[in-house]
Amino acid sequence: MVRVLLIQQLFNLSDEQMEFQLLGRLSFQRFVGLRTSSQIPDRTTIWTFKERLIQAGASESVFDAVNRQLARHGYIARGGQMIDASIVQAPKQSLSKEERAIVSEGAMPADWKPTKRRQKDMDARWTKKHGKSYFGYKVSANADKRYKLVRKIKVSTASEHDTTHFEDVLDPANTNRDILADKGYVDSEREAQLSNQGWRMHIQRKGSNDLAPVPRTAEID
Repeated sequence: MVRVLLIQQLFNLSDEQMEFQLLGRLSFQRFVGLRTSSQIPDRTTIWTFKERLIQAGASESVFDAVNRQLARHGYIARGGQMIDASIVQAPKQSLSKEERAIVSEGAMPADWKPTKRRQKDMDARWTKKHGKSYFGYKVSANADKRYKLVRKIKVSTASEHDTTHFEDVLDPANTNRDILADKGYVDSEREAQLSNQGWRMHIQRKGSNDLAPVPRTAEID
């Protein structure tokens, strides 16, 4: 099931599309390890598995396990780290005024049946970016500059500011001390603290199209 989620994220597929692709693509079946079509999980099974991972707080543990396997195969983070946040949109919710008030308090309406609960997103929130409104989540990610592999992630509601989880995704295991980020991460106090800890910040400043270059001599082989 973890491999199913990996493919789903890689190709940006819904649960329904994931089920359909598993039924029709032998390459997907081989990667997941399915022997017969009767073993293919349906959309409900995929959704339930993801929900159980979230409830158990195991999503990041699975992600860390994948990174440990990469490290064992020699993909060690050593090229500096790129930190950024992106919005992941969720289906807009159709709620009555009363339901919206209950959900905003972190509760669930008592009359919602299990089938309705599966269709409602209780955690997604609204935010604005460049004057446009979005409903969903925000994913803060840290990718290794050399391999372009995501090393650390933090998922939050879309309403939280990009820089809120900067420290959560900072990767102390990266053997290079360079950190690249866009102008949304400008914070003189944070930059001073990181500098004192030996990090080198490369922040995209206003009026600049590119991030400050990282010296090649700083890379550690």
